[in-house]
Amino acid sequence: MSYDQVKQASKTIIGIKQAVKAMYAGQVSALFVAIDADKWVTDPAILLAKEIGVPVYYVDSRKELGKACGIHVGAAVVAITAM
Repeated sequence: MSYDQVKQASKTIIGIKQAVKAMYAGQVSALFVAIDADKWVTDPAILLAKEIGVPVYYVDSRKELGKACGIHVGAAVVAITAM
């Protein structure tokens, strides 16, 4: 998995809180996590994703993950919706 898949996604959810909400609602098909983000920030989303069976993919950079989503700041977590 790469940044290209985030760029090509029809809908992305950026951020920990929003991604966790979407996972609880059953709307997430994949979760992308930047490995340079703080673990205490990303771990709750990763644990939930693994618990409910959402695949987790790791990327190198928060900045590049944010750029792939079309924002000008870094993103620690991005969820791709199943819709």
